[in-house]
Amino acid sequence: MTVSRQRWRKIRRVAFYVFLALVAVLLVRYARSVDWAQVGATLAGYGPGTLAIAIGLTVASYLLYSAYDLAGRRYARHDLPTPKVMGIAMLAYAFSLNVGALFGGAGFRYRIYSQAGLGLGTISRIVAFAIGTNWMGYLLLAGALFASGRVRPPPGWPVTGERLPWLGAAMLVAVVVYLVASHVTHGRVYHVRGHHFRLPSLPLALLQLALAATNWALMAALVFMLMPDGVAYADVLGALLVAAVASAIAHIPAGIGVQEAVFIALLGHQVPQPQMLAALLAYRACYYLGPLMVAVAGYALFETRRRNARTPRSSPVRPD
Repeated sequence: MTVSRQRWRKIRRVAFYVFLALVAVLLVRYARSVDWAQVGATLAGYGPGTLAIAIGLTVASYLLYSAYDLAGRRYARHDLPTPKVMGIAMLAYAFSLNVGALFGGAGFRYRIYSQAGLGLGTISRIVAFAIGTNWMGYLLLAGALFASGRVRPPPGWPVTGERLPWLGAAMLVAVVVYLVASHVTHGRVYHVRGHHFRLPSLPLALLQLALAATNWALMAALVFMLMPDGVAYADVLGALLVAAVASAIAHIPAGIGVQEAVFIALLGHQVPQPQMLAALLAYRACYYLGPLMVAVAGYALFETRRRNARTPRSSPVRPD
């Protein structure tokens, strides 16, 4: 590694920690300005029916996400049983949301799929397919929403309200290009630096779009249901989609602080901050923390069974 590359890595590391420090300072300043008593009152005001619907939407979203890997099974051409594939996908999703896509979504897939007997190349195709599914569906949904002009970014944002529809149109063009390429080049294998890949068939690409766009819509429906009356679903969807990109760029686990900042910037004129913060806290509890607890227990069970399977049983000693 050259000296300049080492220096650049140090600069990036220092910049990252400076960014985290700035986020921490902003969070502390914001936390001091929040009426936490009102936040608690709002959280306590959610009835059992609302919480049941929230849990139902969460379960539906995780089940839908597991279909990414089921479609990926067809793309990667392996034959693991459906329950195992769905379990691995939901486990990876919970860790991905809370820990990060690299260590959570990809790392856990590599570990568990390899223990299930799949090769590295097959697992890489599954991971790439799942990531591609998620973001192609994002491009479709965000592109349609941004192109409609419904999302109005606050002053000072890099993309103004006049440019956002053009950005949405570019997203939709990217989706069309992907579909056309999937149809034209299906079956053709590309080789790049020792790795080979191919685009899915057109029906599989259409399935990717449908699965991911529906999943993003379900996530927005969960946040929308927890918000107070008077907020439009399209506005909540737009804030969620913008927050997703901001969180991915920031590389902060679970997007803590970033998500709240985006929602306040986009919807702060419609919803009082304590009520919005309470809705986002309830959303995190349902969609992030609850599934994470289940995923930790599931992964512990998986590791226990794996170790027991590798431990040889001692045969009883027979008398001579």
